[in-house]
Amino acid sequence: MLEETIVRTRQLQARMKENGIEIAVFTDESSIAYLAGFWGYLGIEFGRPTMLVVRPNEEPVVVTPLMESEMVAAMTWVKDVRTWEDMGQRSWARVLKEIIGANSQKIWIERETIPAIVRNFFDDQCKGTELLNISPTLGQMRMIKSPLEIEIMKKAGQIAGSMMSAAHKSLEVGAQEYQSALDVINAGTKTAAGFLTDKGWERFVSPMVHNLQIMQSGVDTSMVHRRASVRKLEKGDPVYFCFCNMIQFKQYKLGFDRMFHIKEISDAAAHVQQAAIDAQQAAIHAIKPGVMAEDIAAVANEVYQERGYETGYRTGRSIGVAYLEAPELKAGDKTVLQPGMTFAVDGGISVDGAHGGRIGDSIVVTKTGFEYITDYPRQLLVT
Repeated sequence: MLEETIVRTRQLQARMKENGIEIAVFTDESSIAYLAGFWGYLGIEFGRPTMLVVRPNEEPVVVTPLMESEMVAAMTWVKDVRTWEDMGQRSWARVLKEIIGANSQKIWIERETIPAIVRNFFDDQCKGTELLNISPTLGQMRMIKSPLEIEIMKKAGQIAGSMMSAAHKSLEVGAQEYQSALDVINAGTKTAAGFLTDKGWERFVSPMVHNLQIMQSGVDTSMVHRRASVRKLEKGDPVYFCFCNMIQFKQYKLGFDRMFHIKEISDAAAHVQQAAIDAQQAAIHAIKPGVMAEDIAAVANEVYQERGYETGYRTGRSIGVAYLEAPELKAGDKTVLQPGMTFAVDGGISVDGAHGGRIGDSIVVTKTGFEYITDYPRQLLVT
């Protein structure tokens, strides 16, 4: 894993040199993981930044809080790890200013994801310095996944499969939603643990599946992104599980959704769910190298229109070390698909206050078409 992050950083430095990029400051957790091979566990931003500073002709520099520096130094291949403290003269702003120097006329940052506190530093302390966006340069590199990345994502797919199986088995009349969520977390964590060792770099990789379970049941399946509650399941209930904010392995994220029905399914609910399945499957089977991203969305939208439903914002999104990468399967995105690209491809319909239809899978584009990364029956699922 670390060997590959070194290669990526060298490739980035070569691109920076070709494009006259003198210095880039990375603040996004996914970018730092992609290039330096480490990440934190808080998953929130509250004024304690970790940064990676890259120049084309020098070794990169990590800036991290002192209390996390031992773990960071053990995880990353980057030798120059500089620490900062909450009190005293070694604040993160002072350390960063020392690294970037006083004469930088241009600095490349991750414009869309940079924490406000770091952006305020640049605005206040680097007046007259032009701030440019490094994200497109790194984003181009992240579009095509390496064999190692795909292997990791396939393991994440197996973790996802065990979670969905546990979700399915948990469904019964009278069961509460949160109980299903606990079963999902337990199953995924056990599967992830089976892929890990307690040696070397892997000893820092947690198998724990976390984040609040997205789960809707009954009439609330028309909603999107409601969390598991204490509601008791009833006969005839549709139940929706989304793992898109939970499935990750070694920082690689997937998309994966399924809809179940308790004991029976109404004709109306079946019509909605089948339309979502058919739209998703039409989109997935249109995926192959040489096709434009927006054309995949158009295929799904044709199905929605034929069934009398409105088209959605997008049909899919690129996935990797971030939940949302480029390109996206939506109108206006003319990126040409290539082997090694990975996507979460969804089918989704909402009928407000009544029910919804949902399905989602992750795939990798191959030389001849596509291959599933996630796997569970793609049909009406009645328990």
